Amino acid sequence: MADPRFYANQGPFSVEELCSAVSGSLDPGSDPATLVHDLASLNGAGPQHLAFCEGSKAAREALSRSSAGFCLVSRALAQTVEGACARLIVVGDPLAAFAAAARLFYPDHEQVAWSQQTAVDPTADIGADVMLGPGVVVGPGAQIGAGSRIGAGSVIGRGVAIGRNAQIGSQVTLSHAYVGDQVLILPGARIGQPGFGFVSGPKGHAKIPQLGRVIIQDNVEIGANVTIDRGALGDTVIGEGTKIDNLVQIGHNCRIGRHCVIVSQVGLSGSVELGDYVILGGQVGIADHAQIGDGARIAAKAGVPSGTYPGGRDYGGFPLRPIIQWRREVATLALLAKRRKRDGNG
Repeated sequence: MADPRFYANQGPFSVEELCSAVSGSLDPGSDPATLVHDLASLNGAGPQHLAFCEGSKAAREALSRSSAGFCLVSRALAQTVEGACARLIVVGDPLAAFAAAARLFYPDHEQVAWSQQTAVDPTADIGADVMLGPGVVVGPGAQIGAGSRIGAGSVIGRGVAIGRNAQIGSQVTLSHAYVGDQVLILPGARIGQPGFGFVSGPKGHAKIPQLGRVIIQDNVEIGANVTIDRGALGDTVIGEGTKIDNLVQIGHNCRIGRHCVIVSQVGLSGSVELGDYVILGGQVGIADHAQIGDGARIAAKAGVPSGTYPGGRDYGGFPLRPIIQWRREVATLALLAKRRKRDGNG
């Protein structure tokens, strides 16, 4: 469900209108006049919501437990689903249909613009002893807690909330975000921009509306030119006390635990989950939906495929494996190369 602080919902719409918008057919016996009030994930949906199920095992299990009123599914899945509470809307591509429905509910999802006569909107709530540098823009309904400092040229978007004693560097852009107390954000960071999500088809790549937020908990530090994308439906979360170096990319719906350390040039794809006290060396790349347990440490330049990696261990290499195994393999390859050269085959 989209936060009304950041997104203007144009609904509700009748199921008949939704079916027309997504080229779908409704379950027999359903009332086409039933109103749908919003979109939600399978896990977060209620009787007034529309969700989608793309067909994976995890998604099918979530559908069986979901309280969604309606769910977009493929024809093949509709023939095999059992025990779902949701009324099914059969479509050619559930993800593409959900993107179309999202554009119907939230046509201004991409870059919300505002018009104001002054740099600081009169509806913004500025706490005591807040310092605003030259050229700072603060949008409608934004909140900045007591003692916080905002550097020159930064933009605090509509509805953004910043806690107490935060330090925001120059030329930072904050949108669709809640920022905790005593957070440090260095110059040039871009936080809350839309995630990189598309549905590909014969006519090209259609943007999937990104309707989530970024939640930054207390005492987080974010380096220069870091980018943290907002969630697609849920939130991108940065846990308390986490430290992020310069030039890190964190994709939509990532969930970073408490007191993690993420070194420069790391890239996290969408929906990555890090436990508490995880350490990522420089230039680590992590594929979407990977899950890394508490206290894991990953060596620089490692490549992490999708999957689950137990905590409390050290990892390295590409594809990722326990660091002792990786070092043995590297040493073995070096010995084989030396032997080949010694035998005259090099």
